[in-house]
Amino acid sequence: MARTVADANLTTRSARLKLPARREPHWRTLSEGLAIGYRKGARGGTWIARHYTTDTGRRFKALGTADDIVDADDVHVLSFSQAQAAARTWFAELAAGDKIVVEAAQARSVFTVADALHSYLAWYRLHRKSAERVEYIVDGFILPELGTIDCAELTARRIRDWHEKIATSPPRVRSKAGEGLKHRSIPDTPDAKAARRSTANRILNVLKAALNRAYRENDIATDEAWRRVHPFREVDTAKVHYLTDGECRRLVEACVPDFRPMVQAALLTGARFGELAALVAADVNPNNGTLHIRRAKSGKGRHIVLSDEGIAFFKRLADGRSGTDRLFMTGSGTSWAEANHSRPLKRACSAAGIAPAISFHVLRHTYASRLAMQQVPLQVIAEQLGHADTRITQKHYAHLSQSYVADVIRAASTDLGIAL
Repeated sequence: MARTVADANLTTRSARLKLPARREPHWRTLSEGLAIGYRKGARGGTWIARHYTTDTGRRFKALGTADDIVDADDVHVLSFSQAQAAARTWFAELAAGDKIVVEAAQARSVFTVADALHSYLAWYRLHRKSAERVEYIVDGFILPELGTIDCAELTARRIRDWHEKIATSPPRVRSKAGEGLKHRSIPDTPDAKAARRSTANRILNVLKAALNRAYRENDIATDEAWRRVHPFREVDTAKVHYLTDGECRRLVEACVPDFRPMVQAALLTGARFGELAALVAADVNPNNGTLHIRRAKSGKGRHIVLSDEGIAFFKRLADGRSGTDRLFMTGSGTSWAEANHSRPLKRACSAAGIAPAISFHVLRHTYASRLAMQQVPLQVIAEQLGHADTRITQKHYAHLSQSYVADVIRAASTDLGIAL
């Protein structure tokens, strides 16, 4: 129990009678920030408690009447020592209440990595496409390792360790529902290690995007931790895989009937699978020879200029259909989805003698590469593909076959006359 303090001016009635009457109490400090005051009136006085902290400022409480005229009863009429006890009780109540408020505020202020990711996913679903891919990355790679960490306590070292762990761990293999996770062998060749580091970089980009958005929304005070974590360098070299004209023809012939038009359309337009699956008859304009992609990966639409072969192909598909009819449907009458195109493409590759089997995106590579080999300017190719500028086009799609390069070099070279 705290010691009762003495004060020559306040302890006794006779001493208080000598004090001048005034509204401002006569104060006696009990400890730092805590004081008791005696407010002298025309007929006796009252006891006042005062509490002060830098966070809350000054707070006051009337404790009761001083025993100037009537003897103290420790309820309504208080002696100086009883007033101190009442003041200390109130101080203790304030301290307990302040602690609860602080703890609640601290609990509210905790903003975890999971909070940032969930907020980002909600925004992504509204403003971007391919949300399923981002959700897979978040659920499979980020939440299990980092989700419970308070963003204020997230360090560059913690993010870097997580990033490097992904790069050295075995890649996952798609498995059936209920089979659990399956993995390939740990990458041990230079190409396999580079591919795994590239995957780690893509996952890191999702984490950074979520944290950057939270930082812009003032949910996080600083972005220093993840700004200091850099992706692995020189692991995202452009993939040069594309089909020759002969392989294109063999692949189309090997496709099952309902899937064949999708492959033909991709080779004739360079459009992504999702863009093709969403096409309706009204998107075909045979008069000016264009195909309208209403919503691309970037969220913007574009018009693809069709070749004569492309115009004839899409006109044939759209003829006899209403404007809202889908151009491409499965054999069962449903719309094509990302999940149900990989198997028919893999079977077609096997039948066409294309090994290893390609992804649907290679058809987009093939379209852009054929344009580049026909000396179509990169800016035109970028517009056809829906790229904002030519950088991505240059890196990923404008590949020239070795035979084409050789033909160009030999046609442009002249003899030096030194090899006789």
